[in-house]
Amino acid sequence: MTTRPPDASAADTAPPADGHAPEQAGLKAGLKNRHLSMIAIGGVIGAGLFVGSASGIAAAGPGILLSYALVAALVVFVMRMLGEMAAAYPTSGSFSAYADRALGRWAGFSIGWLYWFFWVVVLAVEATAGAVILEGWVPAVPQWAWALIVMVVLTATNLISVGSFGEFEFWFAGIKVVAIGGFILLGGLAIFGVLPGSDHAATGFGNLTAHGGFLPNGGGAILTGILLVVFSFMGSEIVTLAAAESPDARRAVAKATRSVIWRVGVFYIGSILIVVSLLPWNDPAIEKKGSYVAALDTIGIPHAGEIMNFIVLTAVLSCLNSGLYTASRMAFSLGQRGDAPRSFVRTNARGVPQVAILASVAFGFVAVAFNYLWPDTVFQFLLNSSGAVALFVWLVICFSQLRMRGIISRENPEKLVVRMWLFPYLTWVTIAMISFVLLYMLTDDKEGGGRTQVLLSLLVAALVIAIALVRERRRPESRKDVAAP
Repeated sequence: MTTRPPDASAADTAPPADGHAPEQAGLKAGLKNRHLSMIAIGGVIGAGLFVGSASGIAAAGPGILLSYALVAALVVFVMRMLGEMAAAYPTSGSFSAYADRALGRWAGFSIGWLYWFFWVVVLAVEATAGAVILEGWVPAVPQWAWALIVMVVLTATNLISVGSFGEFEFWFAGIKVVAIGGFILLGGLAIFGVLPGSDHAATGFGNLTAHGGFLPNGGGAILTGILLVVFSFMGSEIVTLAAAESPDARRAVAKATRSVIWRVGVFYIGSILIVVSLLPWNDPAIEKKGSYVAALDTIGIPHAGEIMNFIVLTAVLSCLNSGLYTASRMAFSLGQRGDAPRSFVRTNARGVPQVAILASVAFGFVAVAFNYLWPDTVFQFLLNSSGAVALFVWLVICFSQLRMRGIISRENPEKLVVRMWLFPYLTWVTIAMISFVLLYMLTDDKEGGGRTQVLLSLLVAALVIAIALVRERRRPESRKDVAAP
């Protein structure tokens, strides 16, 4: 195994001695601390939390709390590893750049393009989801037009400046945080029967065990629950890409990494605990209306459905906004390392990589068209073939951190301001946990289920890796590798 020599990667990853983010080929440090703080907090709150939790509760009952806790632990461990590397070497390429250096050029190329592919497909999914809600409010405008409007507006936001992206994301994330915080507060008061103006009887936590026990469908349902909730956690790594465009990247990454425990604990486990405490897990309203709407209805909050639609729309727009940003910055980093067209590195006077943004949104537009023209064939293939990519990203982060710890310790030990706990043992435990989730997905053989997603994602990954290896063999003069440390 080989690794890139220090001089080959310094331009990509090594920040100045003061810990501030480097000027990366024209990128500007336009994100303020409040932007990064809210991106870090809101990045873990996706639309999947609001719309996907009902199926998890139906499958595992109150035991879904254990499913969320296990996935939350994975996220915390992966973010700790990524934070260790990102605090030492802030870069817009994040884990792709670290894989490039730690595992080889092929790894950085492959995971970078797979991650880009994952997010441009997400753009189409979220644009369509937002259009469905907006069409419900204004049916005179067709759904495809709403999808086009949403994509154009958020593309313009990203093209103006990184600061405008940060400002939009600040408010989107702020709405999500306030909504979840308010839900937990109101639900907590209702559980103990002290919510003013509500006739909801105090339930305490009796619903956790009163309807068939804490695990009404058996312990295996916890694993099924994991498959249903794991993808609602995707996006927590975005803050490590965004930190490269902040004035104090190292401090921002360290702060975000250290706060991830309470973020996933409060927003995910805390809010789901409220739902399964307020309602019996098998209440038909949970699946019919959605878990959060059903909970709000049961405590007498008027217009709960409309309120939740607004919050879900906010989450969708937030995901779209940050997804376009993330895809474009990954494309920028790939171009910077010679793994994508050099035009992706070109920035305007405001430090915005316009070509990278437009290329990413162009694929997003094509995917949206596929969703309307061939939803059950071409678009379904795109969905399934990107379905397991996020788990591949987590694995690459783990393997990269195993080697990057040695590189950082030898070259810049003072930059280890964030350290993975119980290294290397907990890293290997995390690798085993992620691998188990992928293997368990293979047992889900329903149409469009986990098996299809893993196999198609592996097919796409194998194709991208093959391209990476062929490129390396054809361009041996493009790098001068040294033996791995």
